[in-house]
Amino acid sequence: MNDGNIAQQVPDAEYLEWINRHVWLDGCELRTERKQAEEEGRDLSSVEGEFARLLAVPPPDESWHQHLGGGRDRAWQEAAGRLVDRVQTLPLRRDYPYVEPSDLAGIRASRPAAVDVPAWHGTREQLLRQLHGGLLGRICGCMLGKPVEGWDRRSIRVNAQATGNWPLAGYWRIPTPAEQAAIDSQAPRRTINPKWTGVLADGIDGMVEDDDTNYTTVGFAVVKSKGVNFRPLDVAAFWCANIPIFHTCTAERVAYRNFVACILPPASASVRNPYREWIGAQIRADYFGYANPAKPQRAAEWAWRDACISHVRNGIYGEMWVAAMLAAAYTVRDWARVIAAGLAQIPARCRLAEDVGKVIDAHRRGMAWEDVVDMIHRQWDETDHHDWCHTNSNAQVVTAGLLYGEDDYEKTIARAVMAGFDTDCNGATCGSLWGVMHGVDALPGKWTAPMRDRIRTGVDKYHDVAISALAADMAQTALANAD
Repeated sequence: MNDGNIAQQVPDAEYLEWINRHVWLDGCELRTERKQAEEEGRDLSSVEGEFARLLAVPPPDESWHQHLGGGRDRAWQEAAGRLVDRVQTLPLRRDYPYVEPSDLAGIRASRPAAVDVPAWHGTREQLLRQLHGGLLGRICGCMLGKPVEGWDRRSIRVNAQATGNWPLAGYWRIPTPAEQAAIDSQAPRRTINPKWTGVLADGIDGMVEDDDTNYTTVGFAVVKSKGVNFRPLDVAAFWCANIPIFHTCTAERVAYRNFVACILPPASASVRNPYREWIGAQIRADYFGYANPAKPQRAAEWAWRDACISHVRNGIYGEMWVAAMLAAAYTVRDWARVIAAGLAQIPARCRLAEDVGKVIDAHRRGMAWEDVVDMIHRQWDETDHHDWCHTNSNAQVVTAGLLYGEDDYEKTIARAVMAGFDTDCNGATCGSLWGVMHGVDALPGKWTAPMRDRIRTGVDKYHDVAISALAADMAQTALANAD
């Protein structure tokens, strides 16, 4: 089903309401598309007038996503769709300084020098210990960031300070009446909702469903069912058969829409997909790293097969970078080298490498963590959905969490969340990397005990499982598919 067919099947009077209820399906968020196209180097000179004309049409209401460009009437949607399609045909600007292929051969040809990663000689038990550590570390880091996902940095700090949890040293809790009064007096944009019992300290009873853990399960399930030679099309087919579409977001939801319209990978990543460099692929990397101890190139290749169905360029690189770092973390004991091992699998002259490099350089020069976070916020506007959810802004936060976490689990995930942007994603990724490097036994009980060895997902056959059992299955599948 494509947008045109949807428009024909839904009566005119109901079309606007349909679009507003299904944001991320129409693919015509023009402000996001224009910014994305400009950043990826498209020469927009021939379409600037059309962008200006369509963006001058005011949205019909003030719902949360309207300022992104969606939700006008059907005629507007059709014109916007044609414009978005045209953008994909535009050449790059002559002065564009980056080399950013999306195909695997092009990515490999553009990489920097390789980084040496000691070979893996661990036992079956050691693999399970480190993989289980990655999975549980990811779950706990995600849970820490989940209550404040979408919050601005000031709101995070105001709420945490008022509840005696700054720097973050525990899961979020419901403020007392006095604490809530103190929070309200500072007028933050966001405050804790007492109804969020499943993700707040006193109400946590295992891991709730979240896309950051759904996709870790999906990656594993694809490899388990298809083996090491799984294809991008296998991943797309698995999504359609095992994940409801509204359990996906942004680039993933658009890609899903494209699959059912018979737009297959890799075209599914770019057809009316303004979110093609957002963080969605980066959070899908983990199992590909877990299953390839000390083999960052192999992990990155598996990640590419997954990422290319929904993302391009830096969106793909983010997943390859994380997968390669996880693979390296099995045997590398220095966070700077782990990050470098990840960067060795993506193009040397891409924006992601440049942005991560800024944080690495700041750390080398002795810049304080708070100043690094300020630097990231100067580059990216957290109130802009594109900047907030972009691969690169969040990769910078992950890099800062790892380099400034002092190799301490709590400090690592806390700093990933305290920095703002996509808090649950960044807490999860930092927690996953720390857990792989140090193993499950090193994770502090104050963080792991509330999970009660239980995880819920939106993936068929894995709706409610023991974390330990899932980790054991993941390890067995990794061993069965080892070289």
